Amino acid sequence: MKKTTPDFILILVTLSLLAIGLVMVYSASAVWADYKFDDSFFFAKRQMLFACVGIFAMFFIMNVEYLTWKDWSKILVIVCFVLLVLVLIPGIGVLRNGSRSWIGVGAFSIQPSEFMKLAMIAFLAKYLSEKQKYITSFTKGVLPALALVFTAFGMIMLQPDLGTGTVMVGTCVVMIFIAGARVRHFVGLGLIGLVGFIALILSAPYRIKRITSFMDPWQDALGSGFQIIQSLYAIGPGGLFGLGLGQSRQKFFYLPEPQNDFIFAIIAEELGFIGGSFVLLLFALLLWRGIRIALGAPDLYGTFLAVGVVSMIAIQVMINVGVVIGLMPVTGITLPFLSYGGSSLTLMLMAVGVLLNVSRYSRI
Repeated sequence: MKKTTPDFILILVTLSLLAIGLVMVYSASAVWADYKFDDSFFFAKRQMLFACVGIFAMFFIMNVEYLTWKDWSKILVIVCFVLLVLVLIPGIGVLRNGSRSWIGVGAFSIQPSEFMKLAMIAFLAKYLSEKQKYITSFTKGVLPALALVFTAFGMIMLQPDLGTGTVMVGTCVVMIFIAGARVRHFVGLGLIGLVGFIALILSAPYRIKRITSFMDPWQDALGSGFQIIQSLYAIGPGGLFGLGLGQSRQKFFYLPEPQNDFIFAIIAEELGFIGGSFVLLLFALLLWRGIRIALGAPDLYGTFLAVGVVSMIAIQVMINVGVVIGLMPVTGITLPFLSYGGSSLTLMLMAVGVLLNVSRYSRI
């Protein structure tokens, strides 16, 4: 295959989102970091380090032929499964906010479930490209793929981490649908999935509280509804142009850890509707370039790989923004490239690196 230059617009958009994220992580976390660590740059410095590692990984992977992922996808999935087992072992897995989702490495930690998303995309792209003639058959095509996906989902739920598991399953379902699976299969699976999702909610009291607080957050304004209420209090005063960079009021110990899942609320408060819309426009540009790359990929594996990366980013953005503006229950999902978090940021930049490599062989 003839190699060309990578998609420059995709690189520019990604780095723009990353730059906005670094500025907003500092702005959102400075007060809390100064209070807790006596260093207003505590989170910003760590995010900068994660960004440097992620950028290096992105440009390195951009120069690794994407078919390499096809050859190594099986091993990558096995490694991620091993890590998902290890993270559940006390003493190895780190417990934070009720979830044992991290493995400590020195002063830092990694989140295996994040990397499982990319490994599953690489493996499923291989499966779908090789089993294309069976994809219309539920037992020969769809079922084996879903069995692996839901095995991984089940292990992620043992942590538990419903948000990451939902993004992974949603991404894989989009890939299988794009590969040509029959609609009736998805209707049946959707009904089963709905029953299973309701069972997961009912099995944990805190998930029930999240649903009830989503329906009426003011019913428990100081408890389960606190985050979404404070998020809306941030977005509302932002108006059209915002209060100004660094002028957020909600970051003064009202909105818990605003540099994480609710960073978009701080963006809307400080930069207003214009700033928030600009961020969403950048995401739209990124997804547009990703779709073009998928359509122009030279083979089915490249197409499914690109579709998987684009779907993962799109689903995560939709869920995160939906939660922040009160359209969805709180799930604990980061906003790609903007939220604070080493594993999430590194994983997303690696995924863009894969997409950039596919773009080097794309016909569009």
